[in-house]
Formats: sequence, structure tokens, C-alpha cells
Amino acid sequence: MSELRWNPLIRDWTIIAPKRQDRPEIYKGGCPFCPGSGRVPEEYDIYFFENDFASLSLTSAVLSESEKKPYRLRNAYGKCEVILYSSEHSKSLSQLTVEHVKRLVDLWAERFDALKSDENLKYIYIFENRGEMVGATISHPHGQIYAYSYIPKRIELEIDSSEKYFKENNSCLFCEMLENEIKNEKRIIVENDDFAAFVPFFSEYPYEVFIVSKKHILSLEGFNSDEKYNLARILKDVTGTFDSLFDSKFPYMMCVHQAPVNSGSLGQNYHFHVEFYSPVRSERSQKFNAAGETGAWAHVNPTLPEEKAVDLRQAYIRYTANRHEYKTK
Repeated sequence: MSELRWNPLIRDWTIIAPKRQDRPEIYKGGCPFCPGSGRVPEEYDIYFFENDFASLSLTSAVLSESEKKPYRLRNAYGKCEVILYSSEHSKSLSQLTVEHVKRLVDLWAERFDALKSDENLKYIYIFENRGEMVGATISHPHGQIYAYSYIPKRIELEIDSSEKYFKENNSCLFCEMLENEIKNEKRIIVENDDFAAFVPFFSEYPYEVFIVSKKHILSLEGFNSDEKYNLARILKDVTGTFDSLFDSKFPYMMCVHQAPVNSGSLGQNYHFHVEFYSPVRSERSQKFNAAGETGAWAHVNPTLPEEKAVDLRQAYIRYTANRHEYKTK
């Protein structure tokens, strides 16, 4: 049984999940996500199921708490799901059609709506770990959804900053960030009618990229069909750009940030966006977090965001030169 243990020093929960230790490091003898494995349907387009090695569980009592001050201990209530992008093992997000990625975005929205119906769940986090460098144990194209009974610290900080910025400026922090980036242009990678992708001014990693909605929308459920199509389109563009950067499968962590659920008005000044992080420093080197980053949260980026934006724009040009033209909606 997993547990939530409270860290009073940074006021955040740690999930203690011993079951995760038993998961296979690298699957041998066949992929469990491919048709014929017995784990998934013989034919599927996209597919979701509960994680076999979940760190959260709906069978845990959400309110049980013990331990003496300053410690707190709770059962790790929540849900972990796996989302398979395609039945084809060698495909990646950028190699799928925009229509196919749109169906994936639709599934994300459906799962968001289904999971938020449990009032004990407070945050629904959609993400992908791609590549062995970031700890992915299965190369089949897939992502995950974690539904937490609390709001994770990073999201909490972003929401708090958004709320404070709105009170001080009567405007959305993310809207102003995006307006600045579009006017500035030098960190923009690609944009369409509804989204823009850029290397943030404050990047912690060399190839960090944000995708931000041009409209002030809180979560996936706020997008119409055309906007979901353009989200699919820019997800394909960004991941294709990454793969074109060094002509190889680029390792990344994709993190979908949106407003919390079942939390009253909290997060009304937040803004839907997707954050991409990668440990890649250059074609032949990896960025490791040292004592400053890990122990003090004092991040050091050894590269200029503006220079890396140039690299990514050039990679985007190479990617678009080789892709098929988008189909009409």
C-alpha cells in the first residue's frame, strides 16, 4: 500500500510507493503494449488502462491520517492510468497524423472529465516520459495520467503566482508572458491560431519548451474541437522538432499543466499550458542536476535560451521539409 508522507520543511507530500520498485527496468521478450501480448486488444487505435505498478490507489482511504507532529501520514488515494498512443511499436507522437493526435487529445479530455467526478481528487496530471535517459522502461509510444488527492507543489506554486499576479496587475500572468514572447519573437519556435511554442525566458534546461494557449482557458474541457485540433497540431510540431534536432529519438518529459478540480475557485487565474523538459545538453552530452539544483533549487542553465530557440527553429524547418502536409479538418 502506498503512502503520502508530509515534508514539513517544504510543505509538500512525498509518495512512498514500494510497489514501484518491483516494476521491470526494461521489458525483454516482447512489448506488453503491442497487440499479441495478451495485455492489450488485438486491434486498437488509442487505448487506456490502469497502471499495473500504480503509486496511487482508489482503494486507499483518502482521509486516514496518523503520525505525530511535525509528521503527517496518509494513504495515497488516487489513480494512475496508462495511455497508449498507437498500436504501432515504432511510432512516436510526431509520426502520427494530426487527426490521430487529435483523438489522443480527445481521450485526455474524456479521462479528465471522468476522473474529476471523484470529489476526493484534486489534480489531474497528464504526462509522458520518453526515452531511457528520463527513465522510460518501455519504448512503445505512451503517456500516463495521475489523479492526485492533493495539488502537487510545482502546480501549487504556479497557481499561487498566477493569483498574486492577477491581484497586482488585473491580468493573467501567462497571457502577458505569451504576449511578450510573440512580440519579442526571438524565443518563439512555432505557433498556430490557438497555441504558441517557445523557449521560456527563464529556462532551467537547454531545450525546455512551453506550449501556451492563446486564449485564457483553464483546462482541456474548455477547448472546442478546432482548438483541440490545433493543440494536436502543435504537439506534433514540437515533438517532431525535437526529433529533427539531432536526427534521433529525442528524450523528453511532457507535462500538461491545467487548473485543479474539486477545489472551489482555486486556479481561476491559472492558464492551460504544456511544459517540455529534457536532460539533453547537446548532441553528445547530458545535463545532470548538481547540488545547487537539487539541494537548493538554484537552477543553472549552461546555455542561452535565445540561442537554443535558434537551434529549435532550424530543426523545425528541417522537420517541416520532411513531413506530409496537414490534412484539412
